[in-house]
Amino acid sequence: MNEELINRNRNINRGFRKLIVWQEAINFYAFISKQLTLMIDISFKVKGQVDASAFSVHSNIAEGYARRSLKDIINFNNYALGSLAENYSQIYALFTAEKIDKEWFDNFDKVHYSLENKLLAYNKSLLKKLKNKDEWFDDYTAREDDITYE
Repeated sequence: MNEELINRNRNINRGFRKLIVWQEAINFYAFISKQLTLMIDISFKVKGQVDASAFSVHSNIAEGYARRSLKDIINFNNYALGSLAENYSQIYALFTAEKIDKEWFDNFDKVHYSLENKLLAYNKSLLKKLKNKDEWFDDYTAREDDITYE
């Protein structure tokens, strides 16, 4: 992660950049994207689908966070989990068809599993907040450290 970019121009809408799960989702996309460029015998259409499902994960985490509603965040995290499942299925199918070697698949599975578990844990914590009616800032009231004054 480029810490300079992550920490500049901060505001309440960009708070998702602090989430470890979002950062890991960005790294997951980079991991998938690098491999896709090496896959010369896979159709453009299939590569596009794999790319889109990986790209969707971090996008949905960010979009849910920006909605400011606890229910929306949970919902968009569920979309991200769905995209992760879709991506796993795609990569597993490519592995089964011998388009991906076992070493890369094993690395993928490790990275995917880590991200999936972090996202599940994040959603579980949000569901607990919702159930317990814990304090949640769903308006645009920012804490002082969330704002950059320029």
